[in-house]
Amino acid sequence: MGSIDRQDSTPQLLNRLRMRQIALMLAIEERKTLRGAAGQLGLSQPAATKMLHELENALGQPLFERVGRGLQLNAAGERVMGYFRGIRGSMEALNRDLGELRLGSAGRFAVGSIMAASPGRLTEALVGLKAQFPLLAVEIAVDTSDRLLAQLHEGVLEVVIGRLVSDAAQGCVFHAIDDEGLAVVVGNHHPLARERRVDFAALLAYPWILQPSGSPMREVVERECRDHQAQLPRGLVETGSILTTINLIRRSEMVAVIPEAVARRDAQHQVLSIVDYPLRQKLAAYGSIVRRDRPPSGAALRFLELLHG
Repeated sequence: MGSIDRQDSTPQLLNRLRMRQIALMLAIEERKTLRGAAGQLGLSQPAATKMLHELENALGQPLFERVGRGLQLNAAGERVMGYFRGIRGSMEALNRDLGELRLGSAGRFAVGSIMAASPGRLTEALVGLKAQFPLLAVEIAVDTSDRLLAQLHEGVLEVVIGRLVSDAAQGCVFHAIDDEGLAVVVGNHHPLARERRVDFAALLAYPWILQPSGSPMREVVERECRDHQAQLPRGLVETGSILTTINLIRRSEMVAVIPEAVARRDAQHQVLSIVDYPLRQKLAAYGSIVRRDRPPSGAALRFLELLHG
């Protein structure tokens, strides 16, 4: 199918698209074949084929390449599928909210946060929110910014407290809150725990725990290595869990980098030790992130007021 040289306005595109077509695309992604997708939706294969062609005509370009008996998304299809996943997530959230309202609930609010905001900003805002909406169901996800933004785009989360990273920043509204310092940490028994002014070479003599590749904190450590013309240590342990990181350093001679706010709190309680090494590289400020195309709920708006207040 050749591409059509047409640029529809948003109202025209909305008028051309049908929810059944979106459901077909999502079913093809899940079942991998048009036959399987048709069966899932209760359609004949010819009807599903016709619907797919109508969708491609509405969008002005093909979305799939045929590979054997299956279908494989092309570049346009990948982009379209990303938006359709977001529509599915938004509809799931709407369905949950309506169901809870029918049952007399005060609704549901899902928020994601990086670890740095959890001890202070996030906790204070959530306590204030629950004081005003005691029946509100709240779900909290703590992870790295890149993973949280993926859930925001899919409609799983309504608000993220984190950083804008790579392409996931598109279609988002960001309001800065604060800078986040980082600290190098070890267990209390570690040889570096009591040393003064540790140099970078001394840190590289030990195994490291880092966040997964692509996360802002990991990028800071990688830049720090490049500044010292050094390679990342071999045998890395990679995890986005701060709790797992802290448990590992307490029982080993591993070195880790975690948010300074978390490190200082745990150091005060003698959970871990902060190494006397000032990182040259810094993280960008974190803040609240919402989707531009999805109006925040009343609970989300109040949460944002408390967060930035």
